[in-house]
Amino acid sequence: MILSLAFAMLMQVGSDPHIYPQAPLPAITQHRKDEPPPPVDPMAQCLTRGRSDVADAVAFARSWLAEAKTPAARARPDECLGLMLSDQGDFAGAEAAFADAVSVLPAPQSAGAVPLMAMAGNAALANGDAGAALGWFDRALAIKDYDDAAARGAILADRARALVASGRTAEAAQALTEAREAAPADAGVFLLSATLARRGNDLAAAQGFIETAAALDPRDPATGLEAGVIAVLAGHDAAARKSWNSVLAMAPDSAEAATARGYLAQLAPDAAQPLDRPATAPTLPAQQN
Repeated sequence: MILSLAFAMLMQVGSDPHIYPQAPLPAITQHRKDEPPPPVDPMAQCLTRGRSDVADAVAFARSWLAEAKTPAARARPDECLGLMLSDQGDFAGAEAAFADAVSVLPAPQSAGAVPLMAMAGNAALANGDAGAALGWFDRALAIKDYDDAAARGAILADRARALVASGRTAEAAQALTEAREAAPADAGVFLLSATLARRGNDLAAAQGFIETAAALDPRDPATGLEAGVIAVLAGHDAAARKSWNSVLAMAPDSAEAATARGYLAQLAPDAAQPLDRPATAPTLPAQQN
């Protein structure tokens, strides 16, 4: 049976796979009945609203933004507005909100702008503007006072995604090398590294990276999906079947499971039966989430 996998994507170029530091939710404390209740953090309100009704959270963020008394007071409502607009798929609007938040922060707080720059970059990338995304990621990485190594690693990985979208795969590989050094416990970095190595037909390196990703996050269906792709291209059909079946078991209703079902349908019924496959890894189309 001819293997004709219509693979979904090489590198994720849609919404951000990394979580950047957000404002902490307020602690729940007991208060006396004769005392006024403690103030509620508007960011917590905005995020809570967004979990049940994104449109309501967008309206709340816009109202909060309109009430800002100083330019610097716009940063937090802009941040929540950007997050909610991203959830709605308005990535251009989200980038603009994050950009406004960056612009109003005082220079001494430049380190605090780094997560906002990263989110602006991911919004631009999701909107198909890899050039603007690279500009944001480069700005974020240029701020040396930001000393969160794991977050810097995540930004480097996101920069690699933008470089791939720009066709600059050699630079993307270097960015991922730096990302693995900065964030050795980030499974997503190793998943992206595996995907890029597989795209370059370096299946040995891809296998090593995907094994690390699986060890760091064994429940990620995207890792199981990629592991199967690497295995089938290396001629290990039984291993591919096992990986894709694990995706179905872990997340049966996920998009990865739907893709895995399509891949499994193309495997020969008998794992011992050889498959026709390309001699090199195919060029796979990228798509946004």
